[in-house]
Amino acid sequence: MAAALSATCIAAQAQIYPAREMKVVVGLPAGSGGDVIARYYADQLSKLSGKAVIVENKPGMILSLGADAVAKAPPDGYTILITSVTSSHAANLYNFKKLPYDPIKDFTPVALLQRSYFILMVRPESGWTTVAQLTAAMKPKGARASYGYGSPPALASAELYKARAALQAVGIPYRSSVNALPQMLSGELDFQFIDSTQGTPLLEGGRLRGLAVTSRERVSGVDLPPMAEAAGIPEFDIAPTWGVFLPAGAPAPVVARLESWFGEIVEMDATRRFLSNSHGAPFPGGAKELADFLPKEIKKWEELSSLAKIEPQ
Repeated sequence: MAAALSATCIAAQAQIYPAREMKVVVGLPAGSGGDVIARYYADQLSKLSGKAVIVENKPGMILSLGADAVAKAPPDGYTILITSVTSSHAANLYNFKKLPYDPIKDFTPVALLQRSYFILMVRPESGWTTVAQLTAAMKPKGARASYGYGSPPALASAELYKARAALQAVGIPYRSSVNALPQMLSGELDFQFIDSTQGTPLLEGGRLRGLAVTSRERVSGVDLPPMAEAAGIPEFDIAPTWGVFLPAGAPAPVVARLESWFGEIVEMDATRRFLSNSHGAPFPGGAKELADFLPKEIKKWEELSSLAKIEPQ
């Protein structure tokens, strides 16, 4: 009887969902590229649901503190994780010795949203206009060369480049690529892989120069070669994928409603414009597609982390 009563209550709650404001958690600082992404989808979700959607920033452990907060939240649909699946649920398994959550067991998949890429960037004053020139300049510097990173894809991109180009540059961690900008502009950092959301305005404004992108293929509207081509690294293909999760045990009707809303958002003209401005690409998919995608992404990052020789911290 207790189980039947509980199921009845969950079904009733799902029918009126959402009855109050929702919270979207993002594991990056306010103003970061990931924060911009999460706030866009949160705003559109608010318009479709008719309820306020608050964005809560929980930066730390390269998106994993935010993911952990959602994993431990009530599974009622009012605490939603919008995250780089690539970082919080795949790459961080190999960046940290132990995560405080299980990326598969502790979450309910809801939807896939988009893919993006990173830009290898340097100061315009450096004079380097190609990856080959950057590589030639970094080799004699040895361990005096340095780069910044604020996410697993940025770290993996730099370490894969280092490993294949036989460089010794030292990585400096930052909470996000934005936090490393003063050191980039001052010349304390030699190079940095910056996510396209943050990197595109820097590129267009002339504050930093782009040398290559991390996706395997060329990006429409961006006059930069892929790292696979520019650095001669055929296996270079790093394109972070964003998705939506609820805590494990979320009611199926709630999942279905959010899945429908996010699917609608991905197809909007406004989303196409948003992605065009940051040179992202829609990557639509529902709960099943995200559930199928996650193990493959974990396997990919197991191999990539090994290639890049990333040591868990």
